[in-house]
Amino acid sequence: MHSAPGLPTPDDATATEPAPAGSAPPGAAPEGHSPAGATATTGVPMTASPDPAAALSIRDLRKSFAGTEVVHGISLDVPRGSFYGIVGPNGAGKTTALSMATGMLRPDAGTAHVLGTDMWAGPAQAKSDLGVLADGLRTFDRLTGRELLTYVGLIRGMEADVVADRLESLLTAFDLADEDGKLVVDYSAGMTKKILLACALIHAPRLLVLDEPLEAVDPVSAQVIRSILTAYVKGGGTVVLSSHVMELVEGLCSHVAVIARGELLAAGTLDEVRQGGSLVQRFIDLVGGGQVQEEGLAWLQS
Repeated sequence: MHSAPGLPTPDDATATEPAPAGSAPPGAAPEGHSPAGATATTGVPMTASPDPAAALSIRDLRKSFAGTEVVHGISLDVPRGSFYGIVGPNGAGKTTALSMATGMLRPDAGTAHVLGTDMWAGPAQAKSDLGVLADGLRTFDRLTGRELLTYVGLIRGMEADVVADRLESLLTAFDLADEDGKLVVDYSAGMTKKILLACALIHAPRLLVLDEPLEAVDPVSAQVIRSILTAYVKGGGTVVLSSHVMELVEGLCSHVAVIARGELLAAGTLDEVRQGGSLVQRFIDLVGGGQVQEEGLAWLQS
């Protein structure tokens, strides 16, 4: 893998994570919803079996809050070795869908498989192959970065000497080695994103799922994160990145899916989805909106 010296690669992973309690969710869609086959540009048919060759394979994921369904049967395959962008407007259901796919939120229906392992039937194996950076997830921020990385590595079952070696490499790669003694709660937004991404990488996962990894990040930190993620994919890893910034996805990703109003509107390679135009324009065409009603704003003009 072409990465900073000493950084764990996707093939190094050996740790496991305890399985969450509870039984697996039902795979059938709720009453009143009939899954329909998808076209070539909108993912895979909901009735298809999970793809064991995919890094992430989700089928008919659904979730309701207070009786209102917010994710409506999303099915998607993420190829291994891809840099996969999930784009959509704020409130589109991206975070909810990814939370279900990564075992952080129990779906009402549907399945998620990580490298062929059912997330809800075999969570220990699935999570050992998975690194997650969740937007807004609370952490133990009264620890230093070094202490937090040590804690995460040990709780994943890694040997102490392996944790110590990897955390030094990660702190150096993310330009955090000189921050000893500073608590994570006192980190800047960019530093916080970097230490949380380091936590997601320390066990050398084969799949990274990152929710808005560059939001509120300064340009220098953003470039460091981009470089490390690009090297990770070149070395055989797979990245799923959610964002509402089209330019970011267009510049980084090989594949993209568009989600809006809890539904998958398009999915495929970047070129397949944007259909000869820009991703921004294709996104607007799919999602709608973008028209400014100027009549009521005449008072702004001098």
